[in-house]
This record gives sequence, structure tokens and C-alpha cells, in this order.
Amino acid sequence: MSGIGTTFKKLKKEGKKAFIPYIMAGDPSLEKTKEVVLLFDECGADIIELGVPFSDPLADGPTIQRASERALKNGVTLRKVISLVSEIRRGEKELRQITRIPVVLMTYYNPVFKYGEKNFVEDAKDAGVDGVIIPDLPPDEAEDFVKLSRKTALDIIFLLAPTSDDDRIKRVAKASRGFIYYVSITGITGAALLLDGSMEILISKIRKHTEKPIAVGFGVSKPEEASAVARVSDGVIVGSAIVKRLYESPDVLKDYLVSLREAIK
Repeated sequence: MSGIGTTFKKLKKEGKKAFIPYIMAGDPSLEKTKEVVLLFDECGADIIELGVPFSDPLADGPTIQRASERALKNGVTLRKVISLVSEIRRGEKELRQITRIPVVLMTYYNPVFKYGEKNFVEDAKDAGVDGVIIPDLPPDEAEDFVKLSRKTALDIIFLLAPTSDDDRIKRVAKASRGFIYYVSITGITGAALLLDGSMEILISKIRKHTEKPIAVGFGVSKPEEASAVARVSDGVIVGSAIVKRLYESPDVLKDYLVSLREAIK
């Protein structure tokens, strides 16, 4: 079982839900990203989602798009992000430069294609990456990539949305490893979350096809929203709100992370 699978199994046994914070690698710098990843660990994150900057991030809202642009201006590449993961896996534990929390990369397919699928899977796993999310790579176009990832035990995590039909749910449920990423809204990251009961209905629909963990992302920003989402899912992903605070008010980031951790039970 992968590190992600082990984490969810442990949390389920303890009656807890996963807190999965997101940060764009290289915004404002790779060194700062390393510091924030370690802060995530300190504040009780269960899994860390690390964004890879890309010039055309179709699924991302303005906050993460701007973070991606800043990271690209800093010369951040997929290769450098993989190296960063290697650093936080092999740092000095005594100096608090290391974390064992599962790390998931969120990247678009183009950087992976340029890197080479086989090279990417092998290098990512060697560096200590536990999983990868590629929002523009649907399972029916990912057969070769899925085979490669399974050979190295790198979890590939696919997405479902409120508009996903039964056929799509079945395909994602079969192909996903680690967990299933449920996009809570039809739109881009950072959009407003609607807590009207429909999410619970749709997640229940997914659970009819799989026992794999379901983590919810897109639109979660307030602790009370995180708490509500945690009640109907196995994990809560918070991205844009963290990226925004890191850029605009980094001094309040730690308190914000703690408030999210306390809300996700």
C-alpha cells in the first residue's frame, strides 16, 4: 500500500479526516516553498499537494494562475519541483528540514509529456513523490501512464465533478489510486463553494462504485466550510485560500492552517 493509502487507512481507523493543503511550488521561491511545506507538517497536514507551474492552467482560478506566473518567472520547472521534494525527504531531521508526509504533485500533462512519462514517473518516485494529479489527463487517455505509475507504486489520482455520469465515475473509480479528487464545483479553483446538500448526494453516488477515499477540493476557504466538507468526505483540500494568504498576509498563514486543521475532524 502506498503512503497515501496508508495515511487514509490510519485516519479511518482513528475516525479522522485528511487535511490536504496546497501550495504552488516556487511562489514566491523554492526555498520559501520548502519552509511552507514544513509548516504544513507542523500544523497537522496529512497529505501535501504541491502545484507545478504551467503557462496555461485551465482548471485554476486567478489566485493560482498568478502564483503560477510568478513561479514561472522564477524559472521553476517540473524538474526543479521534483528536486525540491527530494530535498525535503533527505534533509536534516534534527534541523526540521525533513517531512515524511505524503506529497502529491498537481501538474498539467504538457510538462509531463516534455519530461517523458517514464522519466517523470521514475524520477518523481525516486525523489519521494507519492502521487500525481493531472487534471487535463482523463483516465481513458491515460492507459500507458497508469501502467507506468503502477510499476513504480506512484499513485495517479483522477478527478470527478458534479457533472460526472455513472460511466465516468466507474472509470475514475477503477483507475484512481490513493484517493479520488472530487471537484466540488463546476468551474475553476477559488470559486465559491455551495453547501446545499447536493455534495453529500453526489459523494454517496460515487461511494456506490468504490470504497476508495474521496477528498474534496475547489472552493473551500473558511474553517466552517472545511468542517462541513469533512463530514461527508474522507479529506479536504484547500488551495487558493492558502496561496492568497501566503502572498498577501504570510504572517497569518500559520494561524489559518491551525484553524483549518481544527475544523477538519
